[in-house]
Amino acid sequence: MKFRFGYVSTATNLWDASPSKTMTFARYKELPDEERKQRLLEITKTNLINTKRALHYNIGHEIMLYRMSSSIVPLATHPDVMWDYLTPFKEEFAEIGQLVKDHGLRVSFHPNQYTLFTSPRPEVTKNAVIDMEYHYKMLEAMGVEDRSVINIHIGGTYGDKEQTLIRFYENIKSLPLHIKKIMTLENDDKTYNTEETLTVCQNETIPLVFDYHHHMANLCDKPLEELLLPIFETWKHRGIIPKIHLSSPKSEKTFRSHADFVNAEFVKPLIQLLRPLQMDVDFMIEAKLKDQACLQLVEDLSKIRGIKRIGGATLEWN
Repeated sequence: MKFRFGYVSTATNLWDASPSKTMTFARYKELPDEERKQRLLEITKTNLINTKRALHYNIGHEIMLYRMSSSIVPLATHPDVMWDYLTPFKEEFAEIGQLVKDHGLRVSFHPNQYTLFTSPRPEVTKNAVIDMEYHYKMLEAMGVEDRSVINIHIGGTYGDKEQTLIRFYENIKSLPLHIKKIMTLENDDKTYNTEETLTVCQNETIPLVFDYHHHMANLCDKPLEELLLPIFETWKHRGIIPKIHLSSPKSEKTFRSHADFVNAEFVKPLIQLLRPLQMDVDFMIEAKLKDQACLQLVEDLSKIRGIKRIGGATLEWN
């Protein structure tokens, strides 16, 4: 079985390479009318250039997974802006998509915590749909929507998990089916644990992105070894390798916070549980030092007996 590893958004080993440069709406309003659009174009162009820089870096280092920034386009979903960001950058988006396809990369998006379908407020659900559409349109412009995912959390509990989940099932109906088709859900470190999230995923035919750190911070009744296979089975209809998020605690006192690197000792119990399943798995590293943490963890895990490093960020375990 093969384990592939990737990281989130910014290649820290590259100089000034953030693909998430942005502008607040307050700053946007301060600009003269004739400068507003120009500034949006400039920032978006820089973010797309830095996205391509990260992809070339990943190709050079054989890092096959990459989560693209949700902030590539500033103010893309702001109700008082909502500008056309696709037409001016049609070629740039297509070029990024071609890089992804030519090199067999796996890319994804992870909207922020406000993109959820559990709120009792209709405007929150409406904005969630708008945000999911924004992410989908970028993937579509790249031509990689069929091979990618948009990952979100279920959301808050609002004091009543049972009623909130009923509301989730109702609110998710407002998401266009072609977007729901490529979405995933992730277990949370405070609210919906792995078992609860798995049930929702099974009911809605949505793949579950398992977050190991979140699981350890928010344990459920069932042991993890009984959950992994059902989790992986939620991916079967997509025909995509299951994905797991990896990070480790910053400290015992701040257990939920992510450390700069991933402590291999923290994740080894999970790696051992995966061995009997003999299934390929992709890992997204969510440590603070991103690409550095990704490559370091690959190096650390390659020292486990029986595990062989067969690429820059790929391991094989026979």
